Amino acid sequence: MQSPEAVRTVPPSPPGEHLHPRRFFSSDPLQATSVSDPSQPPARDLEGRVALVTGASRGIGRAIAVRLAVRGARVACVATRAENCEDTVEACAAETDGARAYGVDVADTQAVAALVAQVRDELDGLAVLVNNAGVTRDQLLLRMSEEDFDRVIEVNLKGSWNFLKAAARPLMKARGKIVNISSVVGLTGNAGQVNYAASKAGIHGMTRSLAKELAGRGVCVNAVAPGFVATDMTADLTEGSAQEWKDSIPLGRIGTPDDVAAAVEFLIGPGGDYITGQVIVVDGGLSL
Repeated sequence: MQSPEAVRTVPPSPPGEHLHPRRFFSSDPLQATSVSDPSQPPARDLEGRVALVTGASRGIGRAIAVRLAVRGARVACVATRAENCEDTVEACAAETDGARAYGVDVADTQAVAALVAQVRDELDGLAVLVNNAGVTRDQLLLRMSEEDFDRVIEVNLKGSWNFLKAAARPLMKARGKIVNISSVVGLTGNAGQVNYAASKAGIHGMTRSLAKELAGRGVCVNAVAPGFVATDMTADLTEGSAQEWKDSIPLGRIGTPDDVAAAVEFLIGPGGDYITGQVIVVDGGLSL
């Protein structure tokens, strides 16, 4: 058995091989250290690439848009109304050129197709799609209205399909990346969220199916499933309810939008070049 001081070194990777960031491991995994230097600026490996992020006005979508801008992407920030994304565009513009705000009802198929065409014309292409727009209308099944069920499916599931359909050809041309934001509720279910759980489980199936369809064209398609994350959608919880959620998370804290955005950034960057058809859970262990 190795002594605690023994360290296994890793030889340099061949030119062109993507490794994010390499780690050296001691015999004690708690003492593992990264060779990346946090004082160095992030790589600009998305320079010149166009990324479209829906639900970009706040929370997870905003965090994703800004992270991609830091990596050099020109970001199309999409919300129900363009003016809702002005703050996000301002934050992106501080990092890269070309950030713009767009407004659309994601459930409107024709409007989404027109928007994707507009983004391609104005930003000169499309290489990354992040489907993040979503709504909740929680209610127990016996009290849930048909309207509440339909609207959640229309926005969360059909809205994602609308963008996938409209963006598929330019993404194939660019050999691009797709990340669909789902939820651990789509894996575990949750009382009072039959509509939401169905929409997110549908995203998982759609992600895996499309990954098989587009793999031959070099397009990676994945989903990221957040757990309990501090956003406007969870801000109405009482202090007691929030503490109950926190106590149920093995890592002992509620997630942040940036926790989710970091996973999306990895999948869209070179580290995700050999990952497709996966649902990456970002929940601090909540679903274990």
